Amino acid sequence: MAKNKNQKLRLTYVSKIMQEQTDDDHALTMPEIIDELDKIGIPAERKSIYEDFHDITERFGIEIVKNGSGKNTNYHVGARYFELAEVKLLIDAIQCAKFITERKSRELIKKIKGFVSEYQAKQLQRQVYVYGRIKTMNESIYYSIDEIYYAIEHNKKIKFKYFSWQPDKSQYILNKGNWFTVSPWALNWCDEYYYLVAFDDYNRIIKHYRIDKMIKPQVIEEKREGAEAFKSINMADYSKATFGMFGGEKKRVKIHLHNRMAGVFIDRFGKDISFRKIDEKHSELNVEVFISPSFYGWIFGLGEDVRIVGPEEVVEDMEERLKAMLNAMKKQ
Repeated sequence: MAKNKNQKLRLTYVSKIMQEQTDDDHALTMPEIIDELDKIGIPAERKSIYEDFHDITERFGIEIVKNGSGKNTNYHVGARYFELAEVKLLIDAIQCAKFITERKSRELIKKIKGFVSEYQAKQLQRQVYVYGRIKTMNESIYYSIDEIYYAIEHNKKIKFKYFSWQPDKSQYILNKGNWFTVSPWALNWCDEYYYLVAFDDYNRIIKHYRIDKMIKPQVIEEKREGAEAFKSINMADYSKATFGMFGGEKKRVKIHLHNRMAGVFIDRFGKDISFRKIDEKHSELNVEVFISPSFYGWIFGLGEDVRIVGPEEVVEDMEERLKAMLNAMKKQ
């Protein structure tokens, strides 16, 4: 009985052995494959393993490549679900994501390494740097994401409490400790943080909330609102127009810039933006953004080569904020 059971598992173990122990630089001969199966109590013949190779390729899309001939014949996995370079991209994204804690980052990276051979995994390990990165301290973010997805799937509202950090690293609960009630519509990764984009019950507008600052999000038995407001939002454009996901009024601003700064704006807003020539060295650009301190800070950080020239209320608002900042610095 045990033998029959093991025989049924042979295809699974052949696939596992090939994926873990072979790649473009490492291969196994047929006797070595048979020996590996024998170690786990699964006797096999060449013919049956050839059939397994065929099934692995046809059913699972995992390419088994044959090299050499005669006694020098060996086999290795060619095309995989994820190639080494693709796995490295996934690991890089996890390493850079601030909303994933250090502990969870290590767990996810360990799992992702299962997509490549043990030899390739060792190469990746030498390139994994998680310790010391700025990461969220809120381990419950994964529970929060599940709860939000459930609410979206079932067309329900959620409630949660929201906090900000204090200088002593304690949490200050906003809204006097009361619940925020919102209709969740999307999750958005912006500036290395994960945000909920939702229709706010109180203000009746689309707002965004950092998920790692949400406390105990819970689905409530009320249908979502704000479908019409959210329908008008293109999430790709929304992310480009929003700086740091701090809320603000959306306006079309006119910016004058030195031509050498054009790449900065293309990187931020994409290739669809249009520049109007002012002179040989300068251009004008009109873009839609959410006016916020983060947007002003971004413009200020670009230096003298960039300045906002319209609309007038935005220019005046930025000037007032700069004056207030200078006055605050003088008082210190």
